[in-house]
Amino acid sequence: MQEIVDRITAEDEAAGIARTLLFPYLNHAATMFESGYATKADIDAAMRFGCGYPIGPLDLVDALGASTVAEGLAHLHERTGDQLHVPAPLLARLAVSSSTFAEEASAGAAAEEPVSHHPVAKVGVVGTGTMASGIVEVFAKAGHDVVFVGRTDEKAAAVQARVEKNLDRAIAKGKLDEAGKSAVIDRLTAATEREALGDVDIVVEAIAEDLDIKLELFRDLDRICKPGAILATTTSSLSIAECAAVTSRPADVIGMHFFNPAPVMKLVEVVSADGTSPEVADTVKTLCLDIGKHPVSCGDRAGFIVNALLFPYLNDAVRLHESGVPMGDIDDAMKATKLPMGPFELLDVVGNDVSLAIQTTLVEAFGHEGWTPAATLQKVVAEGKLGRKTGEGFHTY
Repeated sequence: MQEIVDRITAEDEAAGIARTLLFPYLNHAATMFESGYATKADIDAAMRFGCGYPIGPLDLVDALGASTVAEGLAHLHERTGDQLHVPAPLLARLAVSSSTFAEEASAGAAAEEPVSHHPVAKVGVVGTGTMASGIVEVFAKAGHDVVFVGRTDEKAAAVQARVEKNLDRAIAKGKLDEAGKSAVIDRLTAATEREALGDVDIVVEAIAEDLDIKLELFRDLDRICKPGAILATTTSSLSIAECAAVTSRPADVIGMHFFNPAPVMKLVEVVSADGTSPEVADTVKTLCLDIGKHPVSCGDRAGFIVNALLFPYLNDAVRLHESGVPMGDIDDAMKATKLPMGPFELLDVVGNDVSLAIQTTLVEAFGHEGWTPAATLQKVVAEGKLGRKTGEGFHTY
């Protein structure tokens, strides 16, 4: 911890780069907490488990001192005039009082442990991509019977093959034996018709990130699934409320945003729309714990926790490069603060087209002019330089 603080507060060029990119991110996290959108614990856990950060943003503010962050933001605002660089009111107050976010959070109501209100034994998964396959594997390894639905026998077989390949890797590493593999495989049932989901306790959909396609699916699930079955979407950007609105059971519709690769990443953002039942939210959080994941709770708005905090930071990194700072210097400066990747490395892993789409969605939702997608990000996407998946992005692979 102290090593990270020392690196950020050092008097060299790399530390200056780190402060320029980190302080707005910390300010955004402070605003998110102050608005009541998510708890301190969930905001910090989201960035640790969702991005591999060594410390959550509000814990980092406490480690640096609210006054250090507020003063740094004030200087940044003098240079940029960007209203997003004005210290959040709560951050400014903590700076004056020398208090911490930890103390602020402890003064509120203590979070209660979630309790399952609906037994979940049998799980349905719709989709056949990497995310869907990973979710199938996670549930089956945790002891749940899983019915997964693909459009064709070939697509369904591909899910089975991915799961078996991952299990074989686990055996090779000594983490599983053949009996354990057989037990997992025995819990899987492939189908090409959605009617096979009629008796599941929860359906998790991981199909195309297209609202019209998802709405068609939710109408069908509402018709097929038994009363009381939970309908969950893994969307990272679309409205849970809109999915719920096309069903007769909006209280049973919820977001369950897994991170890729699902068998490895511990975070699940549990996203409640206004109409989502608290009992359903508690049940899903309990289910996440049962399958070895770390659930965080948040509301139904663009970006949820992780994307809303991560992508403006990545966009700011591109803008900083546009101002004349070399990409390598920026990547190195941020990795020196113990982040697992530099921003340009991460953009290329995520996919620059995906990053641009998320950043555009955030601007449309929040209207912050300072979040307008950087011109260079738009340019690399227009040129087809999408990152690792195309062999070239901000870096060449």
